[in-house]
Amino acid sequence: MLAGAVWAAETVLPPAITDADYAPVDPAQAELGQLLFYDPILSGSDQVACATCHHPKFGTGDGLSLGLGDGATGLGPDRRADPDNLPEQRIPRNAPALFNLGAHEFTTLFHDGRIAVDESRPGGLRTPLAEDMASGFASLLSAQTMFPVLSPDEMAGHYQENPIALAVRQGRLTGPGGAWDLISRKVAGVPAYTDMFIAAFDDIETADDIGFTDISDAVAAFMALEWRSDTAPFDAVLRGEARLTGAAQQGMELFYGAAGCADCHSGPFLTDHDFHAMGVPQIGPGKGARFETRYDDRGRAEVTGNPDDLYAFRTPSLRNIALTAPYGHAGSHATLAGFIADHADPVAALARYDLGQAALPDLPVADARALEDTAQVNAIAAAVTAAPVALSDADIAALVAFLDTLTDPVAIDGRLGVPDSVPSGLPVPD
Repeated sequence: MLAGAVWAAETVLPPAITDADYAPVDPAQAELGQLLFYDPILSGSDQVACATCHHPKFGTGDGLSLGLGDGATGLGPDRRADPDNLPEQRIPRNAPALFNLGAHEFTTLFHDGRIAVDESRPGGLRTPLAEDMASGFASLLSAQTMFPVLSPDEMAGHYQENPIALAVRQGRLTGPGGAWDLISRKVAGVPAYTDMFIAAFDDIETADDIGFTDISDAVAAFMALEWRSDTAPFDAVLRGEARLTGAAQQGMELFYGAAGCADCHSGPFLTDHDFHAMGVPQIGPGKGARFETRYDDRGRAEVTGNPDDLYAFRTPSLRNIALTAPYGHAGSHATLAGFIADHADPVAALARYDLGQAALPDLPVADARALEDTAQVNAIAAAVTAAPVALSDADIAALVAFLDTLTDPVAIDGRLGVPDSVPSGLPVPD
């Protein structure tokens, strides 16, 4: 069978992934980025690394519905709030998986698409920072690393705790003494990092030359190399090297047929990169500004201001989806089968949703406020335009069996892996 050919009567599969689908990666930058990704030095408190919320043990997520960044200890489902330095709130959205983000077609990132390739903007990128956005990034993937380090709930900490958090609070992001510069100077102050930057970047000759765009370029190179995912069993099918059987075959035929999954989860990466309102429950603090009293998350409308985009979120890629629980923009569902069942009839499911299926470490906050607001629940339901799909328990099991074939051992294990130590000497999340 040839890739993209007809499978089992009427099922047309997407083309196989090729090297041309990905941007090239500099190995020296990737090796440097590996260390930076696992090094808490990028956080304001030296306690939170990128890997704290994006760890291969949890499918490049954190195994939690809504994570805890600064002010917590431990990893994954064992992460707990520090009673001596409690977080102000949970991270408002579920930690997204990092697979295939080095592919050319990923031109929008985050659940709401708030950063995107846009050649009409300075630097070729559209971000919430507008003119405050630094320039010189090698890619969109590189630019996205600038945002977690600025978030008080994620990596920066709160303004009374450290100079980086204070700079963020005061709006000092770019330029000398800005948040990104302070992070860069911390990294440049480690001789081993300076040596690696000089070796990996042609335009860096001294520690003073290291900027945050260089740090983010290295981290992006690592992510693009480490979590490229195109060697799952399903990829062998797309390349005409294998066939699925049993429940997995039945699930694939449902996915590309009557269940309608491929209407949105299309292409070789199983996403249309678009935004859809699918009635996924809202839990946790929502995405309003600190001064606002609302606790909903308006999704794409937070970016566009368009009421037609209310409660629409980006279609996630389904690569390695079996390992990336919990599911939904707020991690509302602990199991893949449970999410599929509710996704098939989202309006009915929203009315019966039980917060007990979320994975939320103890924190003295009101996680169910949005669920208890009838007007808000009705607004989320009203935004749904997709018709319900009837799925039996056997159908759901078959779909899960098919989605299991998207698990790629090479991408899960990673190509460089988790380092034993990092140049700063800080503890590696593991």
